[in-house]
Amino acid sequence: MRIAVVDGQGGGIGRHIVEKIRREFPEDVEILALGTNALATSVMLKAGANEGATGENAVTFNAGRADIILGPISIVFPNSMLGEMTPAMASAISSSRAKKILIPLNRSGVDIVGVKTEPLPHMIEEMLARVRDIIKTRLY
Repeated sequence: MRIAVVDGQGGGIGRHIVEKIRREFPEDVEILALGTNALATSVMLKAGANEGATGENAVTFNAGRADIILGPISIVFPNSMLGEMTPAMASAISSSRAKKILIPLNRSGVDIVGVKTEPLPHMIEEMLARVRDIIKTRLY
């Protein structure tokens, strides 16, 4: 199973996601860190990702090669993350056949009705619960 974690700017959200996945699934999954910039990729690699790649081509190429894509909801919005998320990146992620599990952070100026505001650690735990369910379904 290949899980792509996509993040930008400082890579902090991606780092937390990678750390949690690595602790729970040490050998069972391959984690691919896809950063919109080198700092984000580096931070996710230090957190335990197996491989990392940076930039528009890396994200657009690898979005179609992942089984699951994780990250903040802004990864599907063109020009989000202060312009780091290009339209091509957002389109590749949105169009990917991978299951996308996104954290609904309101940094993109988008409010999603019906979603409770939770602390980031709680949202990452919920994300991991969904990843667990997907992995169980595919293994059994």
